[in-house]
Amino acid sequence: MKTKLSRLLAATLCCAPFTAHAEEARTANSATSPVYPVSSNGDGAVTKGYSISRWAEDWRGMADKSKRDDPLDRLKFLPLGADGDIYLTLSGELRLRVNQTTNPNLREAEAQRQDISRVVAGADLHVGPHLRFYGELAHAGIGGRNIGTPATSMRNGLVAQQYFAEASGQIAGLDVGVRYGRQEFVDGPNLLTSQRDNNTVHYTLNGVRAWVRGKALRADVFDLWPTAYGEDGIGDDRSDPERRFSGVTLGYAVPKAFLGDSKIFVDPFLWRRQNGVGTWGGRIGPATRWYGGVHVYGDAGPVQVDWTVNHQWGEFIDQKIDAWQVLLAQSYRLGSAKAAPRIGFSADYASGGGGYGDGKLRDAYSPFGNNIYFSYQLYLTPSNIRAIAPTFSFSPLKNVKVNAEYRFAWRDSVTDAVYRANGQPFAGTQNGRARKIAELARLQAVWTISPRVSFTGRYEHLEAGPALTDAGYRSSDFLAGWLSLRF
Repeated sequence: MKTKLSRLLAATLCCAPFTAHAEEARTANSATSPVYPVSSNGDGAVTKGYSISRWAEDWRGMADKSKRDDPLDRLKFLPLGADGDIYLTLSGELRLRVNQTTNPNLREAEAQRQDISRVVAGADLHVGPHLRFYGELAHAGIGGRNIGTPATSMRNGLVAQQYFAEASGQIAGLDVGVRYGRQEFVDGPNLLTSQRDNNTVHYTLNGVRAWVRGKALRADVFDLWPTAYGEDGIGDDRSDPERRFSGVTLGYAVPKAFLGDSKIFVDPFLWRRQNGVGTWGGRIGPATRWYGGVHVYGDAGPVQVDWTVNHQWGEFIDQKIDAWQVLLAQSYRLGSAKAAPRIGFSADYASGGGGYGDGKLRDAYSPFGNNIYFSYQLYLTPSNIRAIAPTFSFSPLKNVKVNAEYRFAWRDSVTDAVYRANGQPFAGTQNGRARKIAELARLQAVWTISPRVSFTGRYEHLEAGPALTDAGYRSSDFLAGWLSLRF
């Protein structure tokens, strides 16, 4: 099915009159070429030329030698023809990280230390203004003390992390495109879809994604299978036949005048996640979960919001699914400067119940979201949870940003388990009846030494509440630091 769909979309594009799709070309021609704002088109944010998803970067400006600051800039635009219409962009990353965790897995035990390395190399070949081929290799290394058996996303000899072909152009004044192959997918709220940069190897999927974008409206359709990574080389990674993620995401840029020079976006979505080996309450079986919701995000003056509401329905074996998520983050800038401090709070609700019962399955579940939003140690996830956290961010020094918060978390249903990242329960918590899960004090500092070099430090103290301690779990401290170098 995915082959037929990709051929149909590719044929549609190849028969259309194309124009350049690069970010700079779109910006320059915005008066005559309407395009949905680049920062919110579902490809991921780009800051000072760089993005977590390296294919989202546009280095065409490096064709101008006067814009190059050092020899590495030369690697961002390597022309393969006299006119520069065919060119290659090379990218790379080295990340060195140390994690120290007391009472790992919230059990009383000797501290764990993880020494983690990430090496990524990518190449982006542009063939004219309408066709590109992207490939990316990654290596994940891990050592330390009491590390157990690391997941393949944390230790892997060599991974073909991404490889895809993309065609794009214009039809009737609208930007259209199709991408086929192994790719990161982030067109949705970060708490539902993410590359999971906290891992050493990114979360990727295989299949087709297509889009159409105008000045204020867009639509994105996709049909994808997650990558099941092996441990040794690129030959043992495959598309997981048991899991499938497909759907449509729409987007609307609210007129700036609506709230006085605001930048607000409204993205409704309808998704389907199929899993032939779904797991809840010790049972394993087929699950089909639908997601219908809306993501509202952006800023209006000093106020910044990121709100997601979705209803989930479907079936797990013989249980009907009926779940909700309401994920609300908002902050207020204390001053007119862009780097002024911000105060705010997050309030999150993910329904629970039925994971260990006979009625409806009310446990909410995120397809592959960013779990460090809830806990740096990955001990919380948006399933069976109510949480609130006052937040504060500021820049004590130039190029240094500090985020602080204090999170309170409770169970939504006391007859269901407490869940950690990836929807795994803390064994035995379903037998207790206490509601309070934990309190978490969290601090993160990011020092952007240059656009290519940064250092990040994180600290978290999780004070276990009775929902955990009644089942024998303990409090934990987490300290991490890492150096990232990229070009």
